[in-house]
Amino acid sequence: QVQLVESGGGLVQAGGSLSVSCAASGSISRVNTMGWYRQAPGKQRELVATMTRGSTTNYADSVKGRFTISRDNAKNTVYLQMNGLKPEDTAVYYCNAEIRPVGFINYRNYWGQGTQVTVSS
Repeated sequence: QVQLVESGGGLVQAGGSLSVSCAASGSISRVNTMGWYRQAPGKQRELVATMTRGSTTNYADSVKGRFTISRDNAKNTVYLQMNGLKPEDTAVYYCNAEIRPVGFINYRNYWGQGTQVTVSS
């Protein structure tokens, strides 16, 4: 059984910083791309940032220069450092990972439970 457990997030004033982390655990053979998505009320879930196992990153235009994704492959953990936060960054942030469980050939897509990030103006 594989799960993603997120931590961090919370409430911050505009211009402030927050960080979130996500650890994959369970019967894991290999973790490929890990990343973060977010969903604001009344909106669709959208990509924030992803990082491949080889450290190639991809960011949404709206967060470039403000957010930094990183990961620790030995710990199967991905981090998101958010600086210069804006009220429009308010959303539930979800961790996502492509994971090959032990005993399986193909990768499967997993989601975390989500963590709230609220930015006040």
